[in-house]
Amino acid sequence: MSNERKRREALVYHAKPKPGKIEVRPTKKYSTQRDLSLAYSPGVAQPCLEIAKNKENVYKYTTKGNLVAVISNGTAVLGLGDIGPEASKPVMEGKGLLFKIFADIDVFDIEVDTKNVDEFVNTVKNIAPTFGGINLEDIKAPEAFEIERRLKEELDIPVMHDDQHGTAIISSAALLNALEIAEKDIREVKVVVSGAGSAAMACVSLYCSLGVKKENIVMFDVNGVLHKDRDDLAEMQKEYAVSKNYESLAEGVKNADVFLGLSVGDVLTPEMLKTMNDNPIVFAMANPVPEIDYDLAVKTRDDIIMATGRSDHPNQVNNVLGFPFIFRGALDVRATAINEEMKMAAVRALADLAKQNVPEQVNIAYGETKLNFGRDYIIPKPFDSRLLTEVPPAVAKAAMETGVAKEPIYDWRRYEEELYERMGNDNKITRLLINRAKINPKRVVFAEADHLDVLKAAQIVNDEGIAKPILLGRKEVILELMNELEFDSEGVEIIDPKSDDQKDNTIKYGDVFWKSRQRNGVTQLDAHKLMRQRNYFAAMMVNEGDADALLTGYSRAYPGVVRPMLELIGMEKGVSRIAATNLMNTSRGPLFIADTSINIDPDARDLARITQMTAHTVKMFGMDPVVGMVSYANFGSSKNPNASKVKEAVKILHEQSPEIIVDGELQVDFALNKDMLQSKFPFSKLAGRKVNTLVFPNLDSANGTYKLIKELNHTDSIGPIMMGLKKPAHILQLGASVEEMVNMTAVAVVDAQGKEKKTPMPVTL
Repeated sequence: MSNERKRREALVYHAKPKPGKIEVRPTKKYSTQRDLSLAYSPGVAQPCLEIAKNKENVYKYTTKGNLVAVISNGTAVLGLGDIGPEASKPVMEGKGLLFKIFADIDVFDIEVDTKNVDEFVNTVKNIAPTFGGINLEDIKAPEAFEIERRLKEELDIPVMHDDQHGTAIISSAALLNALEIAEKDIREVKVVVSGAGSAAMACVSLYCSLGVKKENIVMFDVNGVLHKDRDDLAEMQKEYAVSKNYESLAEGVKNADVFLGLSVGDVLTPEMLKTMNDNPIVFAMANPVPEIDYDLAVKTRDDIIMATGRSDHPNQVNNVLGFPFIFRGALDVRATAINEEMKMAAVRALADLAKQNVPEQVNIAYGETKLNFGRDYIIPKPFDSRLLTEVPPAVAKAAMETGVAKEPIYDWRRYEEELYERMGNDNKITRLLINRAKINPKRVVFAEADHLDVLKAAQIVNDEGIAKPILLGRKEVILELMNELEFDSEGVEIIDPKSDDQKDNTIKYGDVFWKSRQRNGVTQLDAHKLMRQRNYFAAMMVNEGDADALLTGYSRAYPGVVRPMLELIGMEKGVSRIAATNLMNTSRGPLFIADTSINIDPDARDLARITQMTAHTVKMFGMDPVVGMVSYANFGSSKNPNASKVKEAVKILHEQSPEIIVDGELQVDFALNKDMLQSKFPFSKLAGRKVNTLVFPNLDSANGTYKLIKELNHTDSIGPIMMGLKKPAHILQLGASVEEMVNMTAVAVVDAQGKEKKTPMPVTL
């Protein structure tokens, strides 16, 4: 992807369909005059009076308790430097987005137009009554140190400068585990640091709290070693100034145990790495180019334990592992500060989490057979959902133990349940899916690549490494559109099945097809002609191993596209009927709906088979299926055949697939409201469980439901996901969006990965 195209793509992302990345939405009803009179005048006066009597009531009646300010003056934005408050706003909005999707914390981003410390501090103090916490961001040193110090002293809400403490907390957790693996005593190790900015200073400060001795730390900045004779050091830097005058970083790293890089790329050479002690610990966190390339480092030292700031290598030191969860814990006990003990609690919670058994969903997301604590796994992965249930409680407990919690938690089980409920508020499952596809991208045929939106989707999956697209269609049209999109065609296969240069393939594919269908009325000539049609050609490419998966259906009616897939690809062994499911990313979490596209009126045994296939697909996404078989009736309340067949399907599953958590027939509201279900039907296998899969009795209800959810709630939908075919072939909805096609490509890749492992569809009925 060209730099200019990257630039334009980033600008369009931030500008369309509406500017920015975050918005404010109402949380209360507002449809009637009564609602509005309660929301504003005169009803709003009552909470105002209660807060006037006791300021603490502001947490009871407003959003303050879940609202964090992300505040910057734009003086140290990313690697862009001092670009001003307005230019910092996209970054602050991005930070707000991360707070919301990882910890369900609401954010207002605040950009302050001053470089004066007093003015900045006074501004934050004056607006602090609005917020439950303050996240300082992208403020240059040394002013950042003074601003944070003063605000922590003068405010009674949590304040943290994430640029400093986020990196410190995550890397400290990594350091503890790396030292354990290297069998080194933290009190004895020599630590060399490249960089002496706010993040580096926070890191060494926290390392010392963990047990590293100051006299064992050697720090370098652009002017060389922090030496006691230098007169250009900030007060905090003077604490780590040394008496020995190291002439270079190369001299400093000799016999070092730990190298911490928070500076610039490629400053640590292989020759320097070789001079470090056995089992060297290297945290090269400059981004995007680390202080030493990961592959080069592990080639140089096979005993190295290494972390970087990059997601494409093991042990990513990513601040998103820290700040959302630290603030979550602090807010939930209404802490008056984020103190050292709370930061240390986060460090130890992260370190301990890396030693626990890793959930299958995380293994799947990262394409691992089994992640285990060791040199390549010393800190948790950002996609690990346990972060939300492990780190906030640890932080909250530390706040309570140190006396800064105004609202202590007493029912920790209930608190954990509340944290689980917050997990459903984003599209984690989509990110997991795409990340898993990128681990082992496959060749995916786009059978309608001469349509602009299809080509856009192919371009994205190619650029992002999700798949290796093969483009089918009129070659001259595809090339013209690629030129318009600046889609680099180098290395991308473009095929027109009707062109002369594909004649050999159409004959080869046609002969294979004819031999399989010659007793079903297909002549050899007919078979050759059919191969000039892109869906038949694409299916044969997958059948013959010339591609791994295919996508089609963007421009053609669904039934007409399904037919060639059944004729050419056919069903998996043991499968008598294919089906489809859609994954809906709802506010309560991922919800699978089946069958959304294929079976018009399945009988009881077919419903049971559809349930088996859907449960298998849910597991493919790293989730344990909890299935509600829905109807208009609850547990035999109707004897109508439409309800009875669902009841019969459940009976079949209970007898023949007892490993699937499934029950019904029951109405949708009872399936989705576990408290209602527990109250009315405590005998149900679903009682007290969160249902993540709904199987409907017919196509009308399933298809209508998923489209209703999608349109009314603007819910992302992934699907229809084809189930039961021998090879990975997925059929898009007519006119699918670019985003839907990208997501379906990831599904096709993950499906191909699974079929490569020869994991059969467990249909046993």
